[in-house]
Amino acid sequence: MTSSTPSRGAAMWALLSLAIGSFGIGMTEFVSMGLLPGIARDLLADSWVASQEDAIAQAGLLISVYALGVVIGAPLIAGYAARFARHRVLIVLAAALLLGNLLTVLAPTFETVALARLIAGLPHGAYFGIAAIVAADLLGPGKRAQGVSIVMSGLTVANVVGVPVGTWLGQLAGWRVAYGVVVGLFALAALMIAFVVPSMPGQGSRSLRHELGVFRIPQVWLTLGIGAIGFGSFFAIYSYISPIMTDVAGAPEWAVPIALVATGLGMTVGNLVGGVVADRNLARALLAAFVLLAVGSAVVGVAAAHPVTLVAAMFLFGAISALAGPAVQTRLMDVSGDRPTIAAALNHSGMNIGNSLGAALGGGVIALGWGYVAPAWLGVVLALLGVGIVVASLSLERRSVPVGV
Repeated sequence: MTSSTPSRGAAMWALLSLAIGSFGIGMTEFVSMGLLPGIARDLLADSWVASQEDAIAQAGLLISVYALGVVIGAPLIAGYAARFARHRVLIVLAAALLLGNLLTVLAPTFETVALARLIAGLPHGAYFGIAAIVAADLLGPGKRAQGVSIVMSGLTVANVVGVPVGTWLGQLAGWRVAYGVVVGLFALAALMIAFVVPSMPGQGSRSLRHELGVFRIPQVWLTLGIGAIGFGSFFAIYSYISPIMTDVAGAPEWAVPIALVATGLGMTVGNLVGGVVADRNLARALLAAFVLLAVGSAVVGVAAAHPVTLVAAMFLFGAISALAGPAVQTRLMDVSGDRPTIAAALNHSGMNIGNSLGAALGGGVIALGWGYVAPAWLGVVLALLGVGIVVASLSLERRSVPVGV
């Protein structure tokens, strides 16, 4: 079976296998946020005794380290792998993700866990980027963003099921158990990809140097900036949802997974809607998404005082935050010229710079003593900066189009 011949049923099975890998990535990336208190208690015992806030802020560095791995790995791995058959590269990447998470389970200290998280992050962006190219090819013209959104749905569904269940298991049996589940998910993904993703040739003549030429395209940098700054709004809040729920809203620890489920449900809805909207008008979808993200961040800040209103606000915030995902991914593929593989992977570099930036700045405002609600107001600022970059990108594009075209 080749990429040009799969039936709709075969294509959906292939997309499902890719989405399982996305589910595993979503779980390994986001479950850390719900487990920060447990990780801090276990690996930073002395700091925990001295100051729980400082220990949680320090544990938040694990989120930033994982994101750094994504930023480093996405362009290098995707650029190098562009020449190879895509389905085979995806199998290797799923196996690499399995290994990184297995090391997380086994690592004995904070420093070694941090190294394991860096390793686990390296294949993340390349997996998503190549999976997005495969998905767009499977569904064809006019449905490219919808294909991307189906693959991305694994990530959003992870926030409905995987992250809350992983958080619950981590609270019950220790945080390492959650990452053990992730190891099993990547084993399943690798097997399914091997059997149901059609054979797709790579770009055999492409060198890493040629692929890295994507960085000479100004619109690529602007689109990366949209993800790096704008999506920082989401991560500034989501990274610290556990202490926001318990310390600000006054809910018990078992209520944290409820907030995570609400966020994941919102993300699932927003992602699917975002794929349809982006296929209709990509520019408007980008602009509207980040304006709404600023509003959603403010709603979380206002609603954080009560558990019920916070859960409702996190559903809304999750939906809004996911609207932009398919649009940003598709725009990167559009502005990259003949280098769509590395560009698609770079989307996750941008998003994980946002992950790192949001988590670090969120931890910073907490460490300054501004309280656990401060990341929500920081999120408003970051989302508005994202709006500014969207406007700059679209304005530059309009000026570059010749008159009469």
